[in-house]
Amino acid sequence: MTAASLKRIVEEALAEVGASVNFRLVPKGKARTTTWLGIEHGFGIRHYPSGRNVYIVQTRMGGRLRTVTIGPASVLTRHQAQMVARRVIAYAQVGRDPATDRKRIRSAPRFDDFLEEYWTRWSPRWKASTLDSHTRYRRLYLDDAFKGTFIDEVNEQHVTKWFAELNNRTGPGAANRTLEILKHMLNKAEAWGYRLENTNPCRSIRPNRKRQCERFLTLEELGRIGIELTKLRESDDLTARCEGAAITLLLLTGCRRGEILNLHWGDVKGNRLNLRDSKTGPRTVWLGSAAREVIAGIPRHRKLPWLFWNYRYRRQMRDVAWAWKGIRERAGLGQVRIHDLRHTFASHAAMNKETLPMIGRLLGHANHQSTARYAHLDDDHLLDAAQQIGDAVERMCGGNQSLWN
Repeated sequence: MTAASLKRIVEEALAEVGASVNFRLVPKGKARTTTWLGIEHGFGIRHYPSGRNVYIVQTRMGGRLRTVTIGPASVLTRHQAQMVARRVIAYAQVGRDPATDRKRIRSAPRFDDFLEEYWTRWSPRWKASTLDSHTRYRRLYLDDAFKGTFIDEVNEQHVTKWFAELNNRTGPGAANRTLEILKHMLNKAEAWGYRLENTNPCRSIRPNRKRQCERFLTLEELGRIGIELTKLRESDDLTARCEGAAITLLLLTGCRRGEILNLHWGDVKGNRLNLRDSKTGPRTVWLGSAAREVIAGIPRHRKLPWLFWNYRYRRQMRDVAWAWKGIRERAGLGQVRIHDLRHTFASHAAMNKETLPMIGRLLGHANHQSTARYAHLDDDHLLDAAQQIGDAVERMCGGNQSLWN
């Protein structure tokens, strides 16, 4: 379908709805922004820098994404423009033939082919840890999804069925992460011209509710875990000593597990750690005297760069899960996760009157919203705060005993 035939279709449809448009008044050039109205797929208003607003309709014709100008919003009502948009979309739908399908196959790839293209073009931007986790999700949940379906045909029904099956195969967290990957993929399919704009079906899928983990160690629990960590750091087993030092540093700095276990001796600079990489990029971690003493007690090997390494297998220590499980059981902590040490650091910082921006800097957060969920207060501090406020109100009310009778 040529541009001339499309223009003729629009003119005929405009005549039927009783509207007359001078197409010479329609501004040329690239639009500043577009607002998609959602009444019809691909129907919207294009806003030009000059202040002119023009109705458009965008649909796939002959295997190519076509944008058709309907007319100025100052001349046409939204209902008139909508009727014209429906006519254009209808012509695009009934005008398909085998030759058009072959063109569409060449321009809009199948889902599996687009997945490979997306990975090739976009994965170099990811960090190594992100690439590892995303590749695992791809292998398990995306490689076999939407078989035989073209990327521009994936709709809300497809994604809803896929997400329901995904929740039967894995946990809610993994399902949410995979949904986010798919959502970004389909956004890129729109940006790269394989799908109509504003048609990503993942936007209408409600992710699984996130489980709020608000566990942190009380002062009494910290005393019990401190005893176990001291025993581990004084062990004759060098690997156990490294494990005890690593877990102690997690508690004293609020760092993530990978940030501590990937430390090199060159990253230690006096009273700070210069992290070469973290979840939010390179950052500085400041060390108190207790943390510096722990680092000073770590056995060091001249030929190995890491602070924490496995002396049995002579390689970098990758995890301390087994050591933490033993500490947790001996200290009677129940199902406390190792990441809850980070919660503990942040929560006790809040209880010591540190501000959220300060806590966020200590934790390496990119925004304060991430910090807020770590800043929990225990019941004793809440009771103290309520008592102090009540006492202050009583003092301000003075001797007016009628308030309390």
